[in-house]
Amino acid sequence: MSDETHLTAHHDLAPGEEEQLSVGARILGYVVGLALALLLTATSFFIAGTDLVWQPSIPVALIVLAIAQMGVHLVFFLHITTGPDNTNNVLALAFGLLIVFLVVGGTVWIMAHLNANMPPMDQIMMRQ
Repeated sequence: MSDETHLTAHHDLAPGEEEQLSVGARILGYVVGLALALLLTATSFFIAGTDLVWQPSIPVALIVLAIAQMGVHLVFFLHITTGPDNTNNVLALAFGLLIVFLVVGGTVWIMAHLNANMPPMDQIMMRQ
């Protein structure tokens, strides 16, 4: 196998997924993922509890950090990559995200329109 082919094949592997590497190198990938996850978690707690950040930007910052945290978990711990052998994993992840967004979006929509479909309180009290 040429060096160019080896580099291309190695490029689509997630950290810790390389079979030809030693156990220590694979563990290093997990330790790096753990360090990143801990750093993102600590940063989230810092942003939520400080007055150094502009207050209206805190929810946006927490959402960005949560998405980064999910990315770290997907790459370093679940080994989700764009390689051809991971196509089913990526499709399953996309389908799962679609279902979660449909459930959350439907719940928010129902709760936002729930008040419009309720009768006034005096009508409810008169029925009893």
